[in-house]
Amino acid sequence: MNQALRVALADSGQTVESLAEQVGVDPKTVARWVTPGRIPHPRHRAAAAAALGREVEDIWPDVLKRREPAWLQPWVETELQATALRSFQVAVVPGLLQTPEYAAVVLASGLLGPEDVAGYVETRMKRQAAVLDRRNPPLFVAVIDEFALRRGDPAVMHPQLDHLAMMARRPNVLVHVLPLDAGIHAGQAGPFVLATTDDGSVAYLDDQAAGRLTNDTAPLWAIWDTLRSVALPRRQTIDFLEARSWLT
Repeated sequence: MNQALRVALADSGQTVESLAEQVGVDPKTVARWVTPGRIPHPRHRAAAAAALGREVEDIWPDVLKRREPAWLQPWVETELQATALRSFQVAVVPGLLQTPEYAAVVLASGLLGPEDVAGYVETRMKRQAAVLDRRNPPLFVAVIDEFALRRGDPAVMHPQLDHLAMMARRPNVLVHVLPLDAGIHAGQAGPFVLATTDDGSVAYLDDQAAGRLTNDTAPLWAIWDTLRSVALPRRQTIDFLEARSWLT
């Protein structure tokens, strides 16, 4: 039994029926939430927690844990400790700068089902807030290949590019587009993120199966410097994102 949900119902004076009415679901659905391991859809979790006067994590404390693969945990912890993050992406917008709609499309392009996609999107949004909205956020520098900005439905990409331009105006966030006319470049082999921490630097490398961390960052720093040197400056990048001449 989900004891936390049961207690929240009792403390708030709610019943399964009254909570179901507020959330907009069948009472049988709410009754199933009391069963161990049954976690509602993200929007239903948020509505239920609000109706009960609780935080989502108070009732379903393992939501994030269930949605993050074990191999990703070391990197998530590194992100939270980093004083600076430098991300290079070839094919997609960096995860920390994605809108929920864009993230859903990217995640759904793999093998995840709709319910899993919703959970992963929620986890990604919480990671964004934990890293970029904390009291002393890290310097976040993103170099994004123009190719990544040209792929996607305009209905999804317009809000995503608006979000990128907005984030690029934050004092601790620097976004640089690597234009197509830069030609073949040193980052063609794939994306990576460099994290600077009090203990030195560590890199995260992603592939089709999983991600991995490495302390052998010297070659990646050399590639980063090369990429950064051919990317557009900050102001030009913002203008480029706002013009988005390739989107109709």
